[in-house]
Amino acid sequence: MDKRITIAIDGQSSCGKSTMAKSLARELGYVYVDTGAMYRAVTLFALRNGLFNADGSVKADGLERQMGRVDVTFRLNPETRQPETFLNGENVERAIRSMEVSSHVSPVAALPFVRTAMVARQRLMGAQKGVVMDGRDIGTTVFPDAELKVFVTASADVRARRRYDELKAKGMEADYGEILKNVKERDYIDSHREVSPLRPAEDALLLDNSRMTPGEQQQWLRNRVQNCLKTCL
Repeated sequence: MDKRITIAIDGQSSCGKSTMAKSLARELGYVYVDTGAMYRAVTLFALRNGLFNADGSVKADGLERQMGRVDVTFRLNPETRQPETFLNGENVERAIRSMEVSSHVSPVAALPFVRTAMVARQRLMGAQKGVVMDGRDIGTTVFPDAELKVFVTASADVRARRRYDELKAKGMEADYGEILKNVKERDYIDSHREVSPLRPAEDALLLDNSRMTPGEQQQWLRNRVQNCLKTCL
């Protein structure tokens, strides 16, 4: 019988979690779930519906009343074979990667009712195992019993540069200083929020990829998966 496990990849913003998780899921034939995209989609909904105050804080009561109108799903792009994010049936994969969404997502993701709704959906997506899920609290909250947990980190400067390069490659406007400021702010908010703060699970493997190439990261992950398939089951 084919052994299938749950792989939880957590870490800081812009550390390459999604890229490595997508690649690993494709190699293994597993389902990939980008939980960060789910919170970004909720943030996009809030922005479009005037649910932020002038100071950037969230109109939490208003968003909570409208959460029933938020439907986040993933569909596989037949050409790229990559999952894309849909909000209420609209492909928002590009829109949720904007700096406007990036600068508003952390306070939205910190709201308990948002996390409760998203965690419930994430657990349904991964209920059958054979899933690679990345985010901030997968190994600590969503799947605390995941067979393999990885916590990814890199220096703020490295992460800001990667984010800058990614946006420029997509033809989007980018300012390195603004991105670095956003990375540091998100680190603080994510690690200090009351519900499911960003932290490594006690049994997570730490991966600092500041000086690693994408190929080296993937080989590191492959080795840990193979070891887990031999010893975790």
